Amino acid sequence: MNLVKSYILPRLLQWLVVIVVGITVTFLIPRLLPTDPVEQSITRLAGMQMMDPRAVADFQDALRDLYGLQGTVFEQYVQFWRRLVQGDLGPSLGSFPTPVTTIIRNALPWTVGLLGTSVLVSWLLGVVLGTLAGFYSDSLWAKTLDKVLITVYPIPYYILALTLVILFSYYLPIFPLVGGGRGQPAFTFTYLRSVVRHGFLPAVSLIVIATAFRFIMAKALTSRIISSDYVTYARIGGLPDRRIISSYVMRNSLLPQITDLGLSLGAVFEGALITEVVFSYPGIGYTIFTAIAQTDFNLLLGVTLFSIVGIATAALFVDLLYPLFDPRIRYG
Repeated sequence: MNLVKSYILPRLLQWLVVIVVGITVTFLIPRLLPTDPVEQSITRLAGMQMMDPRAVADFQDALRDLYGLQGTVFEQYVQFWRRLVQGDLGPSLGSFPTPVTTIIRNALPWTVGLLGTSVLVSWLLGVVLGTLAGFYSDSLWAKTLDKVLITVYPIPYYILALTLVILFSYYLPIFPLVGGGRGQPAFTFTYLRSVVRHGFLPAVSLIVIATAFRFIMAKALTSRIISSDYVTYARIGGLPDRRIISSYVMRNSLLPQITDLGLSLGAVFEGALITEVVFSYPGIGYTIFTAIAQTDFNLLLGVTLFSIVGIATAALFVDLLYPLFDPRIRYG
């Protein structure tokens, strides 16, 4: 009961405050910009055909109502929350009248599949390899791997993505150049294989750089822990290296790395914009790029809201998991 009152409830309240503040800021910022999404929509439409001035006025009022821009800012804010609670983010400007929620729902599985897999694989590789390299720091393989990954880490992931496209989609056409899959979506071996082939290069471009970062972090944490008294005592006691690594080193270095994993999984809702654009991958990142190009006010707002809720929820989930890994929190 003490854990609930002193630890869980404050973090639930913090999660709620973060979401409310984040959504409020997201609501206000577009309304402080000098551009008007409704006027831009009418300008684009007027460029394609002649419109009667009265029809333009009626269309403008209808758009303002659809996009929640009628009335004062406070009235818009109340209406905004009312629609948000109902799951209504309005229609997309670029794909009118398709609802924003439909566009996000169609793009989200692609990004979750790509980034979720990339984050988990890179986290496991980075933690395991970094811990072993830190523990066996004098071995040749650890020194070689350290030099290779430190060299790779500063390379921007979009440069790596472009390099992979040139090598394995253009010069050696092993993998597809663009897209997320071939054919109608279905749980068939042929379609799933095409999804894996289309997602392989984007995933590799993300995994390599992320693994290098997590390797460096895990190695630094391990280098500090192996000089601690309890590891020294365990070695003097004759415990095998495998036991020392699993029970002493890795367990004590895991907390900051679990935080990194949780926040990285929460950031999945942001998408990998440049990677998805390079590969024309139909995920959230490519959706954001399209929304920016089309000045799609509602779609940008919808993706931002999903990102805020996703990252805040991931941080809450990590905080709630801490007592399982650190007994000091349970009994503190």
